[in-house]
Amino acid sequence: MKNSGARALGVMAGLLAVNALAVAVASRRAERKNPPRGRFVRVMGLRLHVVEAGPPDAPAVLLLHGNGAMTQDMAASGLIDRLARTHRVVCLDRPGFGWSDRPRRPLPPEAQAELAGDLLRLLGIDRAVVVGHSWGTLVALALAVQAPKLVAGLVLAAGYYVPTRRLDVWLMSGPAWPVVGTVMRHTISPVIGALIARPFVRRLFAPRPVAPAFRAGFPIGMALRPEQLRAVAEESIAMIPAARRLRRRYGEIACPVTVLAAAGDRLVEHFQGARLVEALPNATLRVVPGVGHMMHYEPQVAAAIAAAAAALTPPSPPLAVHAPEAPDLETPPPTRAGAAAE
Repeated sequence: MKNSGARALGVMAGLLAVNALAVAVASRRAERKNPPRGRFVRVMGLRLHVVEAGPPDAPAVLLLHGNGAMTQDMAASGLIDRLARTHRVVCLDRPGFGWSDRPRRPLPPEAQAELAGDLLRLLGIDRAVVVGHSWGTLVALALAVQAPKLVAGLVLAAGYYVPTRRLDVWLMSGPAWPVVGTVMRHTISPVIGALIARPFVRRLFAPRPVAPAFRAGFPIGMALRPEQLRAVAEESIAMIPAARRLRRRYGEIACPVTVLAAAGDRLVEHFQGARLVEALPNATLRVVPGVGHMMHYEPQVAAAIAAAAAALTPPSPPLAVHAPEAPDLETPPPTRAGAAAE
């Protein structure tokens, strides 16, 4: 009996090892097919991947993607190209997503806002309109609270702003668990993710069909890498507590805020946008009918985001010494308050 149990454990361990090897190979293949499109910047000791577009001396816009996404999401939606006609666009892979590092410690929206603020300062930007989608709206709100002089205005799309009961966020938390989560994200989680990817994406876009630009431009394989799955799980765990903390400080946000809500959103409760606008002193709400959570892929929504960003833009471009165009350079980790371009 003991021998059969030991054999079963050995077989299971062997299968997990083979699975882990297959996941590692698939992850490397995805990275080879999707090399970095921007440059790397080291901020507070983290190596962040940043994509920039538009005239370097134009007013700045910072784009913050949602949980599970990357800079490719903002590019595929057309937002980067649309905004770059009139603005200097800065779009980063948030920590743990795409090509950006993520530390072992938790990174709530407040910590990511600190990173974003230091990134803007490093790039010579002293004022920017901040555009956030989904989980990225929490980072945008935290940045407006923590560094109000940096934020000319906010444009928030399909965000989660007030705490609610959400079973789904706990179901997605497994890859962040100690020990067990490590095994999961290197073995079964990528397999499960690949199986549910198509129906989940359909839910994100519903009631509209999945945008062809997303199918063509968003690298699902990159999203299924173990470390990105860890980031997704950690942000799922952090979402409700973060909304609870930030909600207490919404009244401090004095800059103008445009809130876009998707009437057909099947991921975020429909009332979230209205509840946020009630708490902000200078906000407007636009509810867009017939679109889902990935509302920024709809041309009229992308146009509305660009128009809102233009309306919130400071009257004159920021006085800045822009980082020179140069190859990425390795630098030693900076001090806590510092940041360095690579």
